[in-house]
Amino acid sequence: MPNSYTVDEDFNESRLDKWFKNKILDLPHSLIEKIIRQNKIKVNRKKTKSSYRLQKGDLIEIYDISKLKATDNKKRIKYLPKKNEIGDYDDYVIEDNENFIIINKPTGIPVQSGTKSFKNIVDIIKKTKYFENSKPFIVHRLDKETSGVLIIAKNRKYAQLFTTLFRIRKIHKTYLAIVYGKVNKSVRTMNDNLVYYENNKKIFQKAVSNLKIIRSNEDYSFLELNPITGRKHQLRKQLLNIGCPIIGDDKYFLNNRKRVKIKNLMLHAYKIKFMINNIQYNFKAKYNNFFEDFLKKNI
Repeated sequence: MPNSYTVDEDFNESRLDKWFKNKILDLPHSLIEKIIRQNKIKVNRKKTKSSYRLQKGDLIEIYDISKLKATDNKKRIKYLPKKNEIGDYDDYVIEDNENFIIINKPTGIPVQSGTKSFKNIVDIIKKTKYFENSKPFIVHRLDKETSGVLIIAKNRKYAQLFTTLFRIRKIHKTYLAIVYGKVNKSVRTMNDNLVYYENNKKIFQKAVSNLKIIRSNEDYSFLELNPITGRKHQLRKQLLNIGCPIIGDDKYFLNNRKRVKIKNLMLHAYKIKFMINNIQYNFKAKYNNFFEDFLKKNI
């Protein structure tokens, strides 16, 4: 007989694999995929996929997985911020309410810790007064070197809501970028099939972004960008594809072009807008002084 579970409101719209990791066993994604293929996990008595979005009240049945053990991961060491780091976040907060916070993420710090990063936004902000009675839920990400508007939910309900809004493209983002070269005025939309690799398999993903030239000269262009799709490193890859990589990008650049020696990536998440319960939200984040100084001196 299988073990049966009913999905509660906390996991409404969550992926099946995430529910499994949280509620049952923390297994590698590939192993979860395997046991689903083996028909050991069913939703509403049907075989499904790991990406299936659960609904409140769904019946999940799990057949014999007693021999499986949780992933033996080393416990992640949390970053312990200093008092001045905690206080600094008052300067970054754009919006704070009971359900979410909007911050102007500083450049040079990742949203979450990783194999190459220790200091991170989540471990710092959870120690601030803004999360005294809740915990941060990350609903989207910005690259370590990208600054700007970042949404952090304060409860699972709003985390799932934002995740859904991002998935159905009801959250609209505007970026500012300074790139090498004079972008052709005819370029208004960038359409690409970007290449990614998953388990050594080459995958193509369609990427679409709108582009507007704010001002430019022969050396540099100041751009406004609206990504329609949400691919990893989308804007950085697409701008490289048109021959105008972002200044300060050490990953996506042209070998035959002389590069400015700077530490900052000139990409800033400037605006974000979305609607919840028929209320329109619009937020802006001012770019940093380094970005502004480069503009004044060069364009």
